[in-house]
Amino acid sequence: MATLLHIDSSLNGAASVSREVTRTFREAWEEAHPGGTVWYRDLDAAPVPHLSAAGHVAASLPAEERSPEQRAALELREELTSEFEAADAVVIGAPLYNYAVPSTLQAYLNQIIVVGRTLGENSSVAGKPVTVVTSRGGSYAEGTPRAGQDFNAPYLKHILADSFGVDLRLIVPELTLARMVPAMADLVDLADASRAKAHEEARAYAGALAAA
Repeated sequence: MATLLHIDSSLNGAASVSREVTRTFREAWEEAHPGGTVWYRDLDAAPVPHLSAAGHVAASLPAEERSPEQRAALELREELTSEFEAADAVVIGAPLYNYAVPSTLQAYLNQIIVVGRTLGENSSVAGKPVTVVTSRGGSYAEGTPRAGQDFNAPYLKHILADSFGVDLRLIVPELTLARMVPAMADLVDLADASRAKAHEEARAYAGALAAA
């Protein structure tokens, strides 16, 4: 039975564009995989703890020497990592906040970065299809005033594609604040086009997984 791990991290609830697009991906995936299973994590509603010293060192200690705190921290890392490994596909909503990923998403990723397992030459998640929706209120594309100030996509590419070796696809809806910020009123048409393209890409990427 096919499984999809669906992760959201936006704090904007129903108003979130990244949540809107990951939902489109999920619906297209479910349509293509009747009987499939979706595992859902809302990192805003239920954030995972930041990686602690206990969790960092626990794996290097013999089981009988681990403290209760270390055992609990290691169990959480194992749960999150095993879930990511077991999913056939992953979709992640990763809006751009203050030029980077939401802290809740970074905390999650820190928990599943495991040297010699997800990280390394023989990564346990190499080749896994992962789609990331990285929405942003403005535009950080080449040629714009803020080009080069997006530290979200490069970070995710380095962790997921370069370090984990997953098959990464990015969907980038831009100018999501155009309808809310008067100074961006002349960008509404571009914003709407970017949003529509993001939904099209989400449906196409989910459909391609079914055909693979």
